[in-house]
Amino acid sequence: MFQNVECGPSAAEKLGFAKFCGINAVGLGLSRKSLLKPIMAKEDHGASLIDDGNPKCQGHQVYGLAPLTNHSAALSGKNLSEMSNIGDSMNILWHECPIQKLDRQQLLQQKGCVIWLTGLSGSGKSTLACALSRSLHSKGKLTYILDGDNVRHGLNRDLSFRAEDRSENIRRIGEVAKLLADAGVICITSLISPYRRDRDACRALLPKGDFIEVFIDVPLHVCEARDPKGLYKLARAGKIKGFTGIDDPYEPPDSCEIVVLQQKGSECMSPSDTAEIVISYLEKNGYLWA
Repeated sequence: MFQNVECGPSAAEKLGFAKFCGINAVGLGLSRKSLLKPIMAKEDHGASLIDDGNPKCQGHQVYGLAPLTNHSAALSGKNLSEMSNIGDSMNILWHECPIQKLDRQQLLQQKGCVIWLTGLSGSGKSTLACALSRSLHSKGKLTYILDGDNVRHGLNRDLSFRAEDRSENIRRIGEVAKLLADAGVICITSLISPYRRDRDACRALLPKGDFIEVFIDVPLHVCEARDPKGLYKLARAGKIKGFTGIDDPYEPPDSCEIVVLQQKGSECMSPSDTAEIVISYLEKNGYLWA
């Protein structure tokens, strides 16, 4: 028959683990309620199990976990009164985690931010995004690219290229970029994002300074001459409606952090040289260390 299983202190210490006390192999001896007591991280390096009154557990530690000193507050009227209605989501409550952005940045030794590449189709946004990511990766920095076409393969596959859907496309990507920046990642977005109000709305999602707008300023005739996807040709033939630069406007930034002016011919910088401009900005503003 099964019996209570307890680890002696010497065995637990030899293995480098704390002893979990009072665990029964049948039904787990302790009540479910006592096993599900909340835990939370401490600021220091030590942590302990929540005291359940069992004297055998006193003095043993589980590293990285510590008691929530006032866990009943989680269900208090004060917290319930902070429930919100956001859009169509009713009665939602923000759940705070003890590990914050600063902790993640310290782990990664970089500062999370969003580098928002904007410009006409064919201006070189995706090429620059890859060159920038490659260069930062070689420096030991964690990046992630949100490319407009790539995101439309999954998250935004339900959206068309109508004006309202384009705005929703940017809104969703802005929210994802915000999460990545909060994770401590240097997020690089590569999007036409033609409407100024949509870009400004994404900027407003992040703390001041963490949204770095990079305008790839390439004239329309240069982009159309490149036409890497053949889309300008289709738009000129009337086979694509609402194409940015042809029959839908592109609104250049009023005041962005970086402008990359690209002209045709020898005046056009290489992707790696352009990436260095952005990296210099990141270094100057302290984003490449924590």
